[in-house]
Amino acid sequence: MKITKTKKLSIKKVILSIIAILATLFVLISLFAGNYLVNYSIGRSGDGGNRTVALEIPEAADDTERTIAEGKIVQQELNETFLAEHPGQTVEISSADGIRCSGVYYQNDDSHDWVIALHGYRGDHLSATSLAQHYYTHNYQVLTPDLRACGDTDGNYLGMGWLDRKDILSWIDWIVAQDSDARIVIHGISMGAATTMMTAGEDTPDQVVAFIEDCGYTSVWDIFSSELKLRFGMPEFPLMYTANLFAITKAGYSFKEASALEQVKKCEKPMLFIHGTADDFIPYEMMDTLYQAKPGDNKEKITAPGAGHGEAMYLLGEEYWDDVFAFLK
Repeated sequence: MKITKTKKLSIKKVILSIIAILATLFVLISLFAGNYLVNYSIGRSGDGGNRTVALEIPEAADDTERTIAEGKIVQQELNETFLAEHPGQTVEISSADGIRCSGVYYQNDDSHDWVIALHGYRGDHLSATSLAQHYYTHNYQVLTPDLRACGDTDGNYLGMGWLDRKDILSWIDWIVAQDSDARIVIHGISMGAATTMMTAGEDTPDQVVAFIEDCGYTSVWDIFSSELKLRFGMPEFPLMYTANLFAITKAGYSFKEASALEQVKKCEKPMLFIHGTADDFIPYEMMDTLYQAKPGDNKEKITAPGAGHGEAMYLLGEEYWDDVFAFLK
């Protein structure tokens, strides 16, 4: 039985229609998923929060896990004592683009040493208490800002360090207005570390003397792409590309432009890099990439063997802080 030319054209049209429908569905699903990813990952009310941390020692813990768990318990007790004795003062500024930024200032009389201690992903100023407590003990004036869309700071979308870098410049101006002789250190963990590095690439006043990043990522694109593969088993194409379009439209920045790596390349001031080798959130390899990108020899790095994300200070204990303050000296 021969297929007529008319039937062939009809079959071809059906096939093309099916392809067109599938392509349209693919685009629509990609757009829906991209929009969801943006809301999930950087939306203020999104579900992409920090991983839970248990303050207990597992029965089957090895020596490293036990040390980390014990370190967390000790630090939690120090934090509670610090906050009870030093409630701090809430301070507010307005960002360059009109966002109301909130933070807590722990005043240490007669000291010109200052630290801006920066919390991690979806945290707030209280998440930086472990940093604040140690710096305060070392006679630093301490400022713990809530980053954009976190805590009491306004904003609908997380800046992931990129939008926050400009807010930190405004906080630096606030400190200099209080103390023109200030010597300012910026120390951040995770997203706070990325904020630290992104700020380091900006033109900061002479009062800013050093940067310390603990388990920061190379770029927002890199970390979300990594999480997409590790947590959801999905490739970056097409979802990262459609999500990036929504990030530009809704949050006002591109995941690709939000690069700590590119900012570090412009940093001329001292920087300390810290990372745990067992970090399953921000790959340990990112630290070496960032370290190599930092120009000059005014840089050091600390490796915490076996430490997970943000766990270097708990595993290393006093050694962590000895190294930090030795670097600052």
